[in-house]
Amino acid sequence: MPPLPFPMPATPDAPLLAIEDLVVRYDTPHGVVHAVDGVSLTVRRGETLSLVGESGCGKSTLGRAILRLIEPAGGRIRLEGEELTGLSRRALCPKRRAVQMVFQDPFGSLDPRWTVGQLLAEPLHVHGIGPRAERRDRVLGLLERVGLPADAAQRHPHEFSGGQRQRIGIARALALEPKLVVCDEPVSALDVSVQAQILNLLVDLQRDLGVAFLFISHDLSVVEYIADRVGVMYLGRIVETAPREALWRAPLHPYTRALFDAVPDIERPGRARAPLSGDVPSAYAPPSGCRFHTRCPLAVDRCRRDAPALRPAGDPDHHVACHLAPGGAP
Repeated sequence: MPPLPFPMPATPDAPLLAIEDLVVRYDTPHGVVHAVDGVSLTVRRGETLSLVGESGCGKSTLGRAILRLIEPAGGRIRLEGEELTGLSRRALCPKRRAVQMVFQDPFGSLDPRWTVGQLLAEPLHVHGIGPRAERRDRVLGLLERVGLPADAAQRHPHEFSGGQRQRIGIARALALEPKLVVCDEPVSALDVSVQAQILNLLVDLQRDLGVAFLFISHDLSVVEYIADRVGVMYLGRIVETAPREALWRAPLHPYTRALFDAVPDIERPGRARAPLSGDVPSAYAPPSGCRFHTRCPLAVDRCRRDAPALRPAGDPDHHVACHLAPGGAP
């Protein structure tokens, strides 16, 4: 089995989450969509790993596959060393306590017929945690934890603002005291000022609870604020991974550099840029070799022929899938 692209922690403990060669495909009337194709990554305990990339690159699909909300077509998912991919629905249920999700659309993920108290108590009921009085106390504690008043438990989701609804979604994800929370674009639908409040809440929760986050986003400014490590996805594959500081200091993959160039620079509005040419290839028929070669200004013949492996590039914690990056041989 090939090594994981993220190195294991220095401690003898296994990573919290390990994904190896994960594949997700969708069968459609028009053909097979290759949404995630051979992704491997790890999430360490108490860290925030962020996934970035253009819309349609497979970030959200990967997040949902980790929770088995979408069934993978291949690969392995291990949580604290225990295999999840082969578990039945019944056997998987108790494992879901350790991995929860915060969805992009807080209103769409909350049942409008239920009160907030019912929404937060339902995970406790499903997993048989505590008597009714204890669940009520835990619901009030969750509301306090995310900065909502106690009387919010008696109200319905439509009575709250978007930012408050996302706080409810976060409270529900924390109800079972998970070790990992998958956050799928949790602030993209919110105003900028509210985004900052939610991000600060997540940072505080991680500090207080020690929970790890897999944070999915297309906004590099958000990622720069919250991430410890970053994985860059393009057309279903990871093309670069690095600690946040290293990636911002020296992105190595041409696609990563293009993402940074696409961010408006208010300090230098006239700065020359080299925008990407062409469209993202179809996920029904991904190009051979490096999937980015159809848009890459540096592509050579080998890029069109051979798919580059994700490999160390100087820094042992910085990996890149590019024949032309340091250490490669075009």
